[in-house]
Amino acid sequence: QVQLVESGGGLVQPGGSLRLSCASSGSIFNIVAMGWYRQAPGKQRELVATNTISGSTAYADSVKGRFSISTDNAKNTVYLQMNSLKPEDTAIYYCEVNTIQKGYWGQGTQVTVSS
Repeated sequence: QVQLVESGGGLVQPGGSLRLSCASSGSIFNIVAMGWYRQAPGKQRELVATNTISGSTAYADSVKGRFSISTDNAKNTVYLQMNSLKPEDTAIYYCEVNTIQKGYWGQGTQVTVSS
């Protein structure tokens, strides 16, 4: 059973940066997209950024210009560089890997932006 493991979350002051990583415990085949979602307390899970295998990238309007997604397809690893963090970015961040057959989710990593 392949598992996704996120890392890199933590507590950061407003204006700071964090880099999230998501690695798979095994090989994942037929990947079509890799991305990051987040869920804040009392809110629905929302898309943060996604990168398709063809190279198309999309970002939520709230993070455009501040966050950057990158992938290492050979390693089935996806990263999220987060700069100029704001308190409203506080959430649990989840990575997702979508294949032709199914989607895989990580367990989430907490990001807290507070002074």
